[in-house]
Amino acid sequence: MRLAGRVLVIAGSDSGGGAGLQADVKTVTALGGYAATAVTALTAQDTRAVHAVHDVPADFLRRQIAVVLADIGADAIKIGMLHRADTVQAVVEELKDAAARIPIVLDPVMAAKGGETLLQSAAVQALRRDLISLAALLTPNLPEAAVLAGRAIASLDDMVEAAASLMTLGPQAVLLKGGHLPGDTVYDVLVSGAGTEVMSAPRIDSINTHGTGCTLASAVATGLAQGLDLRDAVRRARAYVAEAIRSAPGFGKGHGPLNHAHTVRRFDS
Repeated sequence: MRLAGRVLVIAGSDSGGGAGLQADVKTVTALGGYAATAVTALTAQDTRAVHAVHDVPADFLRRQIAVVLADIGADAIKIGMLHRADTVQAVVEELKDAAARIPIVLDPVMAAKGGETLLQSAAVQALRRDLISLAALLTPNLPEAAVLAGRAIASLDDMVEAAASLMTLGPQAVLLKGGHLPGDTVYDVLVSGAGTEVMSAPRIDSINTHGTGCTLASAVATGLAQGLDLRDAVRRARAYVAEAIRSAPGFGKGHGPLNHAHTVRRFDS
């Protein structure tokens, strides 16, 4: 498979391999892209919980971003876990010029699957005030969107209204993920300059959903890096994630990881 599409991933490391940088790199690679990374934090994490977080100094994070962009370059940038306000500001400072020419997919990671906080309150404000406006696409789940929009989201109509509200923060588009709503159908809402589109799919009954948000955002970023338009990149990403959940390996004692490698051709030895 010929690699096409350079994606710089700015996110935290998941020692369990299911989310964060590990999920991002697997996703970009499985979809035929090239992943470079800038590590924001290290986590001691498994399928049950985030047990500890060790932040990377902001100036070192800026150095990682700068050297990758100067040498390898990027066709898209995916941002995940940032954790601290100074980390958010470091990313803003390094990307404020690049955002005009490189699409940024921002996944506003606020909490782990087990509920642990991954974005401090001061960082939420910095993200809302300074970073979201740089994004080509913002990809919150419902709890994240509720915090950013300052409103409860309990229905599909609420989702459509919240996604439109989030557009006022300055991103070029919003993909609001509806997996937290109950029901046999999962709805996602895509709002952009082209209008509003509601996408739906049957819910997959599985606890193996660790890293779905990271994976979806990285899959969209890969599509954009490869020249797909936003709608096609989102549709391909949603299909990729669905199959990754369906074929998940079932590792761990909690919310297990996805099968990121389902696109990879297997060779007989």
